[in-house]
Amino acid sequence: MLNPRVRALIRSRKWAKKDWAIAAVGLSIILVALYSLTGSLRRAPLPYDLTPTAALVELTLLRNARDLGALCLDGSAPGYHFQRGYGSGSSNWVIHIEGGGWCDSLSSCSSRAGTALGSSKYMDKQVPFSGILSNQPSENPDFFNWNRVKIRYCDGASLAGHPESELKGHRLFFRGQLIWKAIMDELLSAGMSGAKQALLSGCSAGGLATLIHCDDFRELLPKVTTVKCLADAGFFLDEKDISGNRTMRSFYHNVVQLQGVAKSLNQDCVTKTEPSKCMFPEEIVKHIRTPVFLVNPAYDFWQIQHILVPQTSDPNRNWQACRLNIRACSPSLLEVLQGFRGSLLKALSELQEIKESGLFINSCFIHCQTWLTETWHSQNSPRINTKTIAESVGDWYFNRKEVKRIDCPYPCNPSCYNMVFG
Repeated sequence: MLNPRVRALIRSRKWAKKDWAIAAVGLSIILVALYSLTGSLRRAPLPYDLTPTAALVELTLLRNARDLGALCLDGSAPGYHFQRGYGSGSSNWVIHIEGGGWCDSLSSCSSRAGTALGSSKYMDKQVPFSGILSNQPSENPDFFNWNRVKIRYCDGASLAGHPESELKGHRLFFRGQLIWKAIMDELLSAGMSGAKQALLSGCSAGGLATLIHCDDFRELLPKVTTVKCLADAGFFLDEKDISGNRTMRSFYHNVVQLQGVAKSLNQDCVTKTEPSKCMFPEEIVKHIRTPVFLVNPAYDFWQIQHILVPQTSDPNRNWQACRLNIRACSPSLLEVLQGFRGSLLKALSELQEIKESGLFINSCFIHCQTWLTETWHSQNSPRINTKTIAESVGDWYFNRKEVKRIDCPYPCNPSCYNMVFG
């Protein structure tokens, strides 16, 4: 059954803007839930904005992509959406990297190559810009008039694959690192080289890409430019699942081996340990020199469904209702989720001590919160100490105050979107 609020809205033919936003949150989470039920780690939620009132921005395909070798999985040109800034924001840039999981085998990458996550042939020619990309000051108070860019994700390895790993006879292109470099070069030539302020951000696998490329982004811009990075729902944990297996570690190992990702990871880390371990944010943030802000739910439903309770670890389906709806968790299962939250906070302990870093860790059962206005900044947004995510990021970016906001455990925060989609 759908959430009663969403179901009631669907019956209504005249929706207010607020109704559209609430329905969008509900529908996106429902779609993600259904998607995860039929998928695997290879299929992470797609962070598409469903808000119909957001400005639509055209897709731009990378120029000279083939000459540069910067290609999506299927060999098509990668793309991005770009809306120029104006006024006081005309020299400032916010870059947002789309998410959408990873592929860890030739078969999964081949399947992905026939979708928008592996080919620009299937990408929407226009996408709505809302949340952190909105051009409305009421929805995006600090970045609304900046140059805003959404990078489409089509390599399956968080923009970190290398062509040396491509296998002869297979029409698959592992060019994530080249895509990253080529798009950055194109944006630099479009005016980003003169940026006064810049923020690199991303959601889910795009959040991981943000962390991987954060220091490189800093190096691309003038020393006088204020440069910071924001990862949304990209802090994936190296945790055992309920069966005692390290499903995510094994999965990342396959991704790293298949696409040669080790070359894009911190080399000090790679020389000291198994390269796939260096793909986990807990290790990445130990080496980042650029200021980083993390937005993450303590009960990230994608991580719960794929890291803590993958379907293979629950053959008797004891977790089936709980993994889809935190309100359906029994006290004993909720205790396990509280332990998962504890693991997240432990993994963040070093980052909490870094003055330049920022945190917004709420107790919501959700995945990605910066891409949709309703969760980024609105009357109905999740809050910690009365502050929305947008306000918290702005306070941190502009050094208005130190931001280390960690929510109390579920179910203490009534502003959370803990949607029912079972």
